[in-house]
Amino acid sequence: MAILLATVITSFVIGFLTIPVIIKYSMQKNLVDIPGRRKIHKKVTPSMGGIAIFLGFFIASLVWIEILSWKDIKFVMASLFVIFFIGLRDDLVPLRAIIKLMGQILVAIMIIILLDLRLKSFYGLFGVEELPLLVSYILTLFTIIVITNSFNLIDGLDGLAGSIAIIALIAYGIWFYLVDDTVYSILSFSMAGAILAFLIFNWEPSEIFMGDTGALVIGMMLSILTIHFIDFNHNLPDSSPYRFTASVGTAACFIIIPLVDTCRIVILRLYKRQSPFAPDKSHIHHAIMRMGMSHAQTTIILASLQLGFIVLAIVLKGVGDAYLIAGIVALAVIFSLFLDRLILRRLAGKESDENVFSGH
Repeated sequence: MAILLATVITSFVIGFLTIPVIIKYSMQKNLVDIPGRRKIHKKVTPSMGGIAIFLGFFIASLVWIEILSWKDIKFVMASLFVIFFIGLRDDLVPLRAIIKLMGQILVAIMIIILLDLRLKSFYGLFGVEELPLLVSYILTLFTIIVITNSFNLIDGLDGLAGSIAIIALIAYGIWFYLVDDTVYSILSFSMAGAILAFLIFNWEPSEIFMGDTGALVIGMMLSILTIHFIDFNHNLPDSSPYRFTASVGTAACFIIIPLVDTCRIVILRLYKRQSPFAPDKSHIHHAIMRMGMSHAQTTIILASLQLGFIVLAIVLKGVGDAYLIAGIVALAVIFSLFLDRLILRRLAGKESDENVFSGH
């Protein structure tokens, strides 16, 4: 456990010392996010915080992961380096969506082929235990792209993406430590420490954003941890006290908020006959803020929900994927409908108040 504490402290200190430098340099060079029609923030804000996150993560991992273990994770680092530069390029000079997607696909292929990190079956779900190699590749590729972009999409509020990421990373880090997968535990905690430093400057009112540089790196890291968790957990002996019966459902609980938000906005946009990739303000955090919540309050609500689902997965560790996933979907639908109902009620109340004050 001491090595994990050292990892967190190392990445935190590097991130904490680097971010003020990035803020100052970004303001001088006008590397900032300008407020606009679709933006929630009201002031010009530096958007290169992802550099500090990646730097703290990489150096802490380099220092605390044993040299002999680097042969197993060099491809993880290589893939994160590539996605880091894709995000950095997009923050400096915006890339077309299709170019950015193609870059993510190439990185995902690197991970699948070089690291052999893939979903090898449905892990008991639907009674399927083994997948043809091509299907395994396609399913893993789809999973990486969805998780990476779902985290990128949730990055729209002061402190939100960082808070959600820290909770998921700590959950994965503790579990990997308990099952003696020290390398992936260190990877999880090194990134969590760097994000914690970033959150100090990103909490409302935010002094800096992580940008695509940070969001894509964190999203890609979470996709790698998720796939590794699913496969590793499934192959643990049944006698292990840390084995979850539902590998897929438990992993979904660990990153539930980004996943639910992505599914929700895609469904809403298709229902409105809009492109699923068209930007708007239909995200969960936008919906909660319409009820009068601040950035900090909205972040705390969604972070608490994320933590609640993780606790639920732990409590139901003996429940199979079919039941756990069904329960997750049901809770997500109920939450979404409840949220929409509260918003409609609040809007109706506002209209009623306006009519009273206008004399109608």
